[in-house]
Amino acid sequence: MDAKQLRELLEQVRGGNVAVDDALGSLEHLPFEDLGFARVDHHRALRQGIGEVIFGLGKTTEQIVEIFTSLKDAGGPVLATRVTTEAATAILERHPEAVHHVLGRCVTWSDGPVPINGRGKVLVITAGTSDLPVAEEAMVSGRHMGNEMELLSDVGVAGIHRLLEAQDRLRQASVLIVCAGMEGALASVVGGVVRAPVIAVPTSVGYGASLGGLAALLGMLNSCATGVTVVNVDNGFGAAAAASRINH
Repeated sequence: MDAKQLRELLEQVRGGNVAVDDALGSLEHLPFEDLGFARVDHHRALRQGIGEVIFGLGKTTEQIVEIFTSLKDAGGPVLATRVTTEAATAILERHPEAVHHVLGRCVTWSDGPVPINGRGKVLVITAGTSDLPVAEEAMVSGRHMGNEMELLSDVGVAGIHRLLEAQDRLRQASVLIVCAGMEGALASVVGGVVRAPVIAVPTSVGYGASLGGLAALLGMLNSCATGVTVVNVDNGFGAAAAASRINH
């Protein structure tokens, strides 16, 4: 439950449209619900502005479905990241109205369109097509958090003219998320031509010496472009969360 949902509930109680006992029933799982294997934080959106998100890796399919159901029953919206095809199928069997974002390995549910209330546009940029799964995770996560999201893909430094051709789109963005593997140089290039915040996401794309994204991570951390911020390897969700806070 977020601040808007809680306000609406209180207004309905004040207007006599919802009985006090019914309102208490809606709030009975605040601030968290104990499922035995997990304590689902239904208060997080009130505290942080972003509700709890399910990280699928390391959880069983049954655990993911139960946590998803708990968050949905509390009013949602719900986002699960790093979800296997098996877990996504199980969620959709239980909640057919949920959406499986196959490329981004995410599943979402919302009771109607998530309102766009960010102040500007978040532009997600990829160096190559291989970075798209991480970029898609960022896109899905950013929309879930109420942001207008746009994608600019395959504009890496191996063909820098492709990026330079899109300078108008770069300058129109309020926040930019740059996903790149190999040596991660694209984040520095973007950071050198825009005045908006740049969040760099190293991806685990590249040959052996890329070390699963470590080379890109170190390259981005050592960027000579001013003010480039870096998240962990493949962390599209984390980049979207940071971008959303800036954009709000």
